Amino acid sequence: MITGAAGNLGRAVARSFLAQGANLILVDRRRERLEELFGAENGRCVFAQASLLEQQEVNGATKAALEHFGCIDVLCNLAGGFRMGEAVHETADQTFEFLFDVNGRTLLHAVRAVVPHMIGMGGGKIVNVGAFSAQRGLAQMGAYCAAKGAVIRLTEAMAAELREKNINVNCVLPTIIDTPENRAAMPDADPSRWVAPEDIASTIAFLASDGARSIHGAALPVTGLS
Repeated sequence: MITGAAGNLGRAVARSFLAQGANLILVDRRRERLEELFGAENGRCVFAQASLLEQQEVNGATKAALEHFGCIDVLCNLAGGFRMGEAVHETADQTFEFLFDVNGRTLLHAVRAVVPHMIGMGGGKIVNVGAFSAQRGLAQMGAYCAAKGAVIRLTEAMAAELREKNINVNCVLPTIIDTPENRAAMPDADPSRWVAPEDIASTIAFLASDGARSIHGAALPVTGLS
């Protein structure tokens, strides 16, 4: 189950898992966008339109996944967002709430829906997306660092709570991701120093694999050359 599946990282992660023969439930706000990017649904790939800020819609996506596939072995919480530019004392409520909602509340709603099922079936893997910059506070990025820092702390707490249930919970910490949007926003930067979505996807796929069965609560930097 991949949230934020229509985003740049979501597409790369979905393609990585499909290449390995996985069955996917792809969750995003717009079903038509999923159809545009991935084509028609088939036996291996099912779409679920849901706002991750609405618990009932996430519950519905989870129910659809279980009805179709019978289980959810892996949950990838990829939905997130970025804003910067305000000093902490100037940060608007709207900015603060947006960043904690899109980065933190979306994760909370997904794990509320999926973790009880994983416990019931005896295990699973959860991979979240933090940010390399969230390891400490940075000027004009206080709210973002705090929101992504919360993702790291939630990952660690969940790992401590769930490791005895045979559920691995880890997160990746990317730097700037090489996307068309970032290239347009920073035309003078050198994108060869950024991290490719496919490289992050490979790391996520590893953390979701049996090879990572002994890894719990890791916050793994994926930084490229930046």
